Formats: sequence, C-alpha cells, structure tokens
Amino acid sequence: MARQSGQQCSGRPGVDGGVGDGASHGVREVLAGVAGLEPADQDVQAGERDELVTTLVHDVYTALADAVDAAGEAVSTPDPADRIRAWATAFRNWSLANPQGFRLVYGDPVPGYQPPEGGPAPEAARRVCTGLAGLAAAAWPHTQHLYEGSEFQWSDFDPGLLDKVRPAHPELPPAGVALALRIWGHLHGLVSLEVYGHLRTQTLSPDKLFHAELTQLTRALGLVPRG
Repeated sequence: MARQSGQQCSGRPGVDGGVGDGASHGVREVLAGVAGLEPADQDVQAGERDELVTTLVHDVYTALADAVDAAGEAVSTPDPADRIRAWATAFRNWSLANPQGFRLVYGDPVPGYQPPEGGPAPEAARRVCTGLAGLAAAAWPHTQHLYEGSEFQWSDFDPGLLDKVRPAHPELPPAGVALALRIWGHLHGLVSLEVYGHLRTQTLSPDKLFHAELTQLTRALGLVPRG
C-alpha cells in the first residue's frame, strides 16, 4: 500500500535506483518537510540515510494508523456506512494535515533506499491493511450478492497482503479482498489529487466532492447512507 514501507498492501518495496533528477528533488523536499533537514544535510552515507528514512516512515505511517484506528473505534453504531465514512474522513484529514508525510509514505520512492526486511513499519502496515479490509468485511453481508459469480481467486493477490488480511478477516472471500482494494482506490484517489494540488484549480469545494464520493461508494455497496 505504501511506497517506502516495504511489504505493504501493494507488496512492493520502496526502492528505485533509477529515479530521475526531478523526482529525486521532490523526495529531498519531502524529507526536508518531514524531518526538517535541508537538502544539503541529506547527503549522508547510504546506511545513515536508510536509517533516517526508515525511522521517518515508521513514525509517519504509525501516526496515520493511529488516526484511522481512533476514528474507527469512535463509531458508536453498527452501520457499515458510518464506519466507512469515519475511516475515510480520518484518512483524508490526516493526509491534508500532513502532506509531506503522505508523500513520503505513498509518493515517489526514495532513490536507492533499502528498507529493512519486512519494511520499516510492518505493524502500521498491518493495521492500515486490516482496517481497510475491516470496512469491506462490515459491508460484505450487505453487498455480497452483488459479487455472485466473481472470478477473483486467492492467487490474484499478493501473499503479503493476504498474510495480513486473512487472519484478521477470515470471512472475506477473494472478492471481498478485491472490494477492500477498491474502497482504498476510491479514498486514495481524491485524497492524492488534493495532496498534490491537482484539485486546487478545479474546484472550490473539495469537501463536497469527497463526501459525494463517499455517498456514491456506500450506495454502490448496497448501503443506505444517512444524512
């Protein structure tokens, strides 16, 4: 799910030795924003830089996991639409309040970065992945009839993702795991556009757009959003 985070829901390490100068400059800006390091101070030995990036990703991703977990735990109703709305809103609010952190976790890989085995934030990764899967699991009794005859199989998914999701939500079939990824796509897409400034010149009401997206998402899942 995250670029610098090693084995995440995306199952891809945040290593890229071929990033161009433009992308590299962007990564330096992100490190400066998150760690307070000026670009000149980032020219350290590879091992020291990897340790710095690992620490930053761990702290940033843990903060995101804390935010979405707290939002989910605060929901007092069994309504899955309420859970989706709360989790999604927390994800967006944290991302907009911490744009450099969002870019560090979900943006361009740090050139040459070698994450530790298992990734720098495996526990945060597990929490976010299982949190997303939990949204799908809560909605599944209401939406499973829409996925009858689904062609998804376990082999369609990264083993690292399944190692996190299946023990936490054994009731989810392959189509349910696909649903979790689709929910993530709905949330992540608009949030990324906001974080990177692409919506700024397109709409004066990004809040309205995001909440309309959540309304359409819950309706597509066979849920009846309230309010």
